[in-house]
Amino acid sequence: MGTKAIFFDIDGTLWDEKFQIPESTKKAFEMLKNNGHLTFICSGRTLSYIQDERLLALGFDGIVAGCGTYVEKAGEVLFYKRIEEEVLERTLKILKPYHYPVVLEGREYLYVDEDTFADDPFLKVLQATVADRLRPITGNEHRLEASKLSIDIRGRECKGVLDRLSKDYDIIYHGTDFVELVPGNFSKATGIEKTCECLQIAHEDTYAFGDSMNDYDMIHYVQHGIVMGNGLDEVKAVADYVTSDLHKDGIYNGLHHFGLI
Repeated sequence: MGTKAIFFDIDGTLWDEKFQIPESTKKAFEMLKNNGHLTFICSGRTLSYIQDERLLALGFDGIVAGCGTYVEKAGEVLFYKRIEEEVLERTLKILKPYHYPVVLEGREYLYVDEDTFADDPFLKVLQATVADRLRPITGNEHRLEASKLSIDIRGRECKGVLDRLSKDYDIIYHGTDFVELVPGNFSKATGIEKTCECLQIAHEDTYAFGDSMNDYDMIHYVQHGIVMGNGLDEVKAVADYVTSDLHKDGIYNGLHHFGLI
């Protein structure tokens, strides 16, 4: 078997909500490396939020971040799509009257106005994991750098507002909790396509693991899409293979199914 490229979502795929990575997943990555395959993070998180050494210790060859807006290989930036300043300014102007908890996600920093989050547990996660990369939105309006946004919509009416933003962004709903706003026509799938173009990886050699709605496009796009047993039914519907749950050796079993380890 020749070299293959495998793309991995993070949350719900590589680790759980407590950032625990199964030992079987760590073993699988060692085996992938020994077999000469390429491994990539492929995440909705932007680079500034992919800093945890527990994750990076798996030894990835590259990162596709921000729902396809950023691609790197061995630390070299191959592609970056930044939201244009005027688009970001217009977005914040639309959102400001509603005081939504908003995270602007860039490759260097995450921007949040902490007072809008009140007791939202997500802010506590950010403070604990990327405190040195958090910056306020207010006061930095002309220094913002972002490639996507996340908005907490729990208990809030937001459809009319999101409709006004839909000409600039593709909107990904994560249940009724939050939405991601990604520049139009960008996704994890386009990030994988750009990676393969830059590194001359054949489409038939592509595999991806995911679990949630922002994985839908990449699972559908790659030659071999694998969805975790704990994943959403909508994503499983476009999978080539549904593996076991994250904590039931899902990564290991999926890779073994396709003869990658």
